Amino acid sequence: MPRRTMIEAIRDAMDVSMGRDERVVVFGEDVGFFGGVFRCTQGLQAKYGKSRCFDAPINESGIVGSAIGMAAYGLKPCVEIQFADYMYPAYDQLTQEAARLRYRSNGDFTCPIVVRMPTGGGIFGGQTHSQSPEALFTHVSGLKTVVPSNPHDAKGLLIAAIEDPDPVIFLEPKRLYNGPFDGHHDRPVTPWSKHELGEVADGHYTVPLGKAAIRRAGSAVTVLAYGTMVYVAQAAVEETGIDAEIIDLRTLLPLDLDTIVASVKKTGRCVIVHEATLTSGFGAELSALVQENCFYHLEAPVARVAGWDTPYPHAQEWDYFPGPARVGRALLETMGA
Repeated sequence: MPRRTMIEAIRDAMDVSMGRDERVVVFGEDVGFFGGVFRCTQGLQAKYGKSRCFDAPINESGIVGSAIGMAAYGLKPCVEIQFADYMYPAYDQLTQEAARLRYRSNGDFTCPIVVRMPTGGGIFGGQTHSQSPEALFTHVSGLKTVVPSNPHDAKGLLIAAIEDPDPVIFLEPKRLYNGPFDGHHDRPVTPWSKHELGEVADGHYTVPLGKAAIRRAGSAVTVLAYGTMVYVAQAAVEETGIDAEIIDLRTLLPLDLDTIVASVKKTGRCVIVHEATLTSGFGAELSALVQENCFYHLEAPVARVAGWDTPYPHAQEWDYFPGPARVGRALLETMGA
């Protein structure tokens, strides 16, 4: 089976989808001739033409607004916001139009759009190229939110998102584009070509939205993570020697609550890890759900490890980034509670 980087897997997903369905169009800032700032769309314009893959003005509200109109007329746009930090001008279109179209039209219209956005830090991008805004989308009824952690899932989830009849926010952890990252910035990164999850099948396949993956089975504590933090959690578990069960959520909405509840009822403990700021982050929702569904099985308070409540700093990148040391301390404290 061929091995691909996450960039190549995402490109392959769009290629497969465009080849199967002529209604799929790809556009955004620099995604046409240039192939995208991270090269995720490289070669698609040459293959499918300028009417299927094209550049858009630097206007995020215009990009998403145009995609909504196209979707209402029967197309299936897959658009790119160059960085998740740039999505704020389009937030009104996403929340007031895309998310509400099925509801407000009583099902006469749907909005089958995918909005791809590189997300997260760990690349010295500073405060405006490192944000993790997933909680802003999970709060909105009508949007689905996906965060893959590896090339295999990225391709399958993106194809599933493109085929979904409703709007999907597809957040791509850019620190994972070329290889898994465990939070140890001073160590060499293992490329996807040497990682089992870098195996990406040719052709069409999907990974279902709303189904988590257990990355490591364990019995002592449940770790809930997504994106880059899956690998940080794995590093912390290896370094502490704690028999943790690591769940890669993959999709935040719809959420695989059954897998979460089954794991926490088994382990009796739960640590939640995400890169976004702590206050009102998605971890708060996860914590509440675990408490509501597993209260009588919990042997310790639910713990959260997240980014600090501050803009993402450039000079103190690794003080902000929730690394293995911070996750490891939370695991040890939870086990000792």
